[in-house]
Amino acid sequence: MEDNKNSKIILAALAGAAIGIAIGYFLNSDKKDEILNDLKDGASKMKDDLSEGFDNLKNSVEDHFKNPTI
Repeated sequence: MEDNKNSKIILAALAGAAIGIAIGYFLNSDKKDEILNDLKDGASKMKDDLSEGFDNLKNSVEDHFKNPTI
């Protein structure tokens, strides 16, 4: 059981290091600004999609309680 726990910790540390190296590589590349703009655009689109979905859900719930069907 202890070996399984240790191997999970080592695997998590290696995955974290790999992610850190990849982020460092991309942030030091010539395309850093392009990558950051793509990430910002993606985050903005996700925010808009979530906001739209929340508004649709809110309107649906409000309509249900204004006009309940039993």
